[in-house]
Amino acid sequence: MSRRTSRPRPDAVTAASPCPCGLPTTYGDCCGARHAGSPAPTAELLMRSRYSAFAVGDEAYLLHTWHPDTRPARLDLDGRTRWLRLEVHASTAGGPFHTEGTVEFTAHYLERGHEDALREHSRFVRHDGAWVYVGPLPLAG
Repeated sequence: MSRRTSRPRPDAVTAASPCPCGLPTTYGDCCGARHAGSPAPTAELLMRSRYSAFAVGDEAYLLHTWHPDTRPARLDLDGRTRWLRLEVHASTAGGPFHTEGTVEFTAHYLERGHEDALREHSRFVRHDGAWVYVGPLPLAG
């Protein structure tokens, strides 16, 4: 399946850069492989690759990995937002033999000189054999 390539950002991540998702490997060996078409074997790895897609500005990947029932028609990523780090707090199911899973995480970012964070408990399902993002669930407590 062909996808359009997003514009490179000034703080471009290369294949040899540390992966934005926080795993101890390079972008090329981690989320870069997902962005190039290698499917995520777990819901958590899909969530990490989606975070990295925000970090590198890959709108096409974000839309491609969003469930068609909840996917927006388009995204308008703000190139001025700099994604700083990802913390994964918990996950349920979402493994190679599951059909659903959840991941709770905090994504830290810098926007217009102000550091902030987005905390989300996300739902993922398998659609046509691949993990896709459905949307947020309510956060506990």
